[in-house]
Amino acid sequence: MEIEIVAKALKELGHPTRLMLFKAVVKAGYQGIAVGALQERLAIPGSTLSHHLSALASAGLIHQRREGRTLFCVAEYQTLQGVLSFIQDECCADDAQTNHSK
Repeated sequence: MEIEIVAKALKELGHPTRLMLFKAVVKAGYQGIAVGALQERLAIPGSTLSHHLSALASAGLIHQRREGRTLFCVAEYQTLQGVLSFIQDECCADDAQTNHSK
């Protein structure tokens, strides 16, 4: 995963409200959660919620799906896994090199 994509995702998740929203969307699973349910659950005004969801979508962390009049937010689990892997993939790599040279 490219560093720019990871940096944007982490930047958007660095905001407490967006992190809270993203966690609720992830918790909802693959079917997603209705925007109205998110608004009710987290007590966020509609315009504020829209702004934060847009930021998460632009970072590739969620996508939205419409069913009739209901808009659902669904986590992009592949992006989430990519961000986590980017950070974790080289865990302790320098330490392993140090230990092998002893």
